Amino acid sequence: MQSALRLLYPAQCLMCEERTAIEFALCGTCWAETPFITGLSCDQCGAALPGEADGASVLCDDCLTIARPWERGRAALSYRDLGRRIVLALKHGDRTDLARPAATWMAGAAGPLLREESVIVPVPLHWTRLVKRRYNQAALLANALGRETGRRVIPDLLARRLRTQPLGGKSRDARFAALAEAIVPRGRGRLDGEPVLLVDDVMTSGATLAAAAEAAGTAGAGSIDVLTLARAEKDP
Repeated sequence: MQSALRLLYPAQCLMCEERTAIEFALCGTCWAETPFITGLSCDQCGAALPGEADGASVLCDDCLTIARPWERGRAALSYRDLGRRIVLALKHGDRTDLARPAATWMAGAAGPLLREESVIVPVPLHWTRLVKRRYNQAALLANALGRETGRRVIPDLLARRLRTQPLGGKSRDARFAALAEAIVPRGRGRLDGEPVLLVDDVMTSGATLAAAAEAAGTAGAGSIDVLTLARAEKDP
């Protein structure tokens, strides 16, 4: 049956119409154009950095100047070119099918962030945006990552109690001010010191992840790390 379906509906690239050998994959051209973060990266946010990785912890300029309420961070892609298109297709284009391959890429990037006892927690979406969009892309990624890694997912640990204005175009300080106290735990002490891996689609300033990390701490999290599909980086 699968062979017959493959003949009728051959596998196609996730981002173009080229045929691929397997489902949920990129063709060779799109793979080459996708800015995967594979070399040296910031240990707190995952931003790609120039130089060779030698195992030492290195921070980007942002993480040297901003106190992050989490320990370590990683990202699978840089938020540019095809990486940006993938994120926007998932977030605004109803391409929920992208969560499965994206989780595979994120699991590869996570590395030492994943512990046996880690629980995966998505960054929450305000209910009004959830009604409009019909899904929370961070929750889709978190659930797919849980299946990929075998880790427990707590999709409702956090809630977004304030609907903030769109943050695009706002300064870093304005983003942090807008997110202050916008995310809260659904009850205190739901965790008993378990390490938490916060998941979101993209990190820009880190304001949303900072608010979520503080809320996860209130919920009783032990160590807190962050993992995003993409990291927005400054132009070189």
